[in-house]
Amino acid sequence: MRLDKFLWFARIVKTRSLAQSLAEEGHLRLSGRIIDRAHVPVRIGDVLAFAVHGKVRVLRIDALPDRRGPPAEARALYTEVNEGSPLTSEGSGD
Repeated sequence: MRLDKFLWFARIVKTRSLAQSLAEEGHLRLSGRIIDRAHVPVRIGDVLAFAVHGKVRVLRIDALPDRRGPPAEARALYTEVNEGSPLTSEGSGD
C-alpha cells in the first residue's frame, strides 16, 4: 500500500494531499530512512516516525486498511511505539 494512502486511511492526516506533502517534503521516516515521495510502499511491521506539534510520533504498522473507516477502526491499524517524546533533548543539568 502507498504511504500517502495509509496515512489517510489510518486518519493520521485529514487529507490525502496533506499526506503527499508530508512525504514529499521529507518530514517522514519509514523504518529509519527518510522518505521523499508519497508512493513508497508500506508493509506490516514497518515503523513510521514523524514530528507533529513539537513532539515525535513513532508508529508501528500492524495492519493495512481496505478503506478509510471510522476512527476506532483506524486506531487498530497501528501501535504507538514512543508516544510524546519531546523534540529537544533535556540534559540533567548536573
